[in-house]
Parts: sequence; structure tokens; C-alpha cells
Amino acid sequence: MTAFSTIHRMTAYMAWADDVVLSNAERISDAELMEPRDALFNSIAGTFDHILVIAEIFWAHLAGRENPHRARRRSDLPPFSETASRLREIDSRYAAKAEKWTDTEVNETIKFVYVNGDEGAMTREDILLHLVNHATYHRGFVSTLLYPIIGDSAASDFTVFLRDIWPDVKRTIREDAA
Repeated sequence: MTAFSTIHRMTAYMAWADDVVLSNAERISDAELMEPRDALFNSIAGTFDHILVIAEIFWAHLAGRENPHRARRRSDLPPFSETASRLREIDSRYAAKAEKWTDTEVNETIKFVYVNGDEGAMTREDILLHLVNHATYHRGFVSTLLYPIIGDSAASDFTVFLRDIWPDVKRTIREDAA
């Protein structure tokens, strides 16, 4: 697989977009981040933590380890700064793996157990595409929650990533390969 594959581009986008929206959220107080809201994961911090939990679950699946969670959310949220740091770190790991996996590795089926106990199986590619889509969905929701608090914020659109970020990523990879 080339470093410029769709899977690598999409995981790099996920890492960048998560960072953009995390940075937007970091503009408000911890109290606002934890404030209970009429939202599936109860708060802005809870929504980001859910993104992280799912990323950690699938990271364990990809590594062939038992996943560290028994639910799609934690009952006790860590501090937002910890969630933000861990999400940025795991996003970077996904992008780095996606850059290096071969076509054979990307197409390998990974068997796992969902948190509800059901058996699952997905290719690495499908797992990565799920994570990208999942994070995009929840970032959109977080952006909606943030808008009344901070107003306009930095855009996390894929088109912005392709215009402003991806050319630098490709250039860095070429320089590293040389």
C-alpha cells in the first residue's frame, strides 16, 4: 500500500479533524465541557470520550487483544485534557499504521467480540473507515453543541484538510522516504 492511499488519507484527516474540534472545545471551561446536555453522551466531554472509547476498542481488536471496555461509554469520565491527549495520540497511531500496512494487511479480516458479546468480523480497511465515519458523525454533533457557546470556530471539513493539510503530509512523507 502506498503512503498516499485512501485509508491513510482518511485516517490522517480523522486525526487532523479531531484535533481541530478538540482545539475548538479547549476554548471553553471544563465546567462547560462537562455540563449535562440533551445529548446521547450527556456532555461535550462525554461525546469526545465516546469517540476515544470506540477508538481504543478497535485498536485492541486490530492488535488481537481483548478490548479494554465493557461498554461504549465510561461511567466516570476522565478529565477532558486527558481525553483530548489520548484521542490525539491514538489518532496518530491509526494514521501511522494506515500509512504502513500493505494491501494484504489492510484487506485481512479481523475477528472480534463486540461489547454486547456478539461476534464480529471486519477487514482492517472497514475498521478504519468505520472509525473515520464514526468520529466525523460525533464531531458534527460536538460542533452543534459548541456553536451556541463559542460561535464560529475552525472548520474541520475534509475539503479544508485536502487544501491546507494533505499537501504538507505528502511532502513530509516524501522527505522522510528520501
